[in-house]
Amino acid sequence: MNILVTGAAGYIGSVLVADLLSKGHNVFALDNFMYKQSSLAHLIRDKRLELVFGDVRDESIIKKYLSKSDIVIPLAAIVGAPACDKDIILAKSINKDSVTMMLRNLSNNQRVIMPTTNSAYGSGNAINLCDETSPLKPISTYAKDKVSVEKELMEFANSTSLRLATVFGVSPRMRLDLLVNHFTYKALTDGYVVVFEGNFKRNYIHIMDVVQAFNLVIENESKFVGEIFNVGLSSANISKLELCSEIKKVIPGFVYFESQMGTDPDQRNYIVSNAKIEALGFKPQFTLQQGITELVKGIGMFNIRQFTNT
Repeated sequence: MNILVTGAAGYIGSVLVADLLSKGHNVFALDNFMYKQSSLAHLIRDKRLELVFGDVRDESIIKKYLSKSDIVIPLAAIVGAPACDKDIILAKSINKDSVTMMLRNLSNNQRVIMPTTNSAYGSGNAINLCDETSPLKPISTYAKDKVSVEKELMEFANSTSLRLATVFGVSPRMRLDLLVNHFTYKALTDGYVVVFEGNFKRNYIHIMDVVQAFNLVIENESKFVGEIFNVGLSSANISKLELCSEIKKVIPGFVYFESQMGTDPDQRNYIVSNAKIEALGFKPQFTLQQGITELVKGIGMFNIRQFTNT
């Protein structure tokens, strides 16, 4: 396949591109390198890789590489509520407007496999089990734009939406502002963390299992086209305090406590069903414990000021 990946040098993109190349695909890797990352440098000698320095909002670039592509995986985004709130106009232009423009330029025989987010389910009570038919109640600007984009996406015939859980694990373009990664980093560097609204639950997924999900969709078009799927680790529908407990099993000296005086600006609280994609063969290979162990092993390479989106 000829595959266009936007945001290819990002947290997920830099892992996904390497995997796609290893499977023999030709990859057009588009990124503006706004974080000054060199996360694709180790792939530069692969003849199947074409590195495209450009902005996903540039229609002339998008048209050029769409014309060569069988599949498009639009990863380019300002990711996360804090990063979007920092510059709402920039976030909207990348997260929403650029995708609308891309969809306008697609032909009916091309496929789009897009990561959206299960943060679209918003906040509920402790038994708020969500599946793909559940009402969407996005809280943040990031989630609201993703909901809007997903609606447009699913009007395109050959599309698949993957509502990703909160991702964890090591990547060449690391992010330390994702919850598992962040709490593990704090456990190693500060030895403690203060948790707000510790009983709020969400779902998690290892970055390599996200890559697995993309490959499953690529290789099984008829089963996935025109559908929306939650993508998460079903055993990792856990609260923040339960996450801290899991980290403490790997880092025994880690101390955590819940503050009763503040609130978390991110009010997400839900349990997600991943049964739909599991029924089609999706089997996560990485547990939360494996991910935390991996982070402990590699996290010393990263500085939090460089490896967050805000």
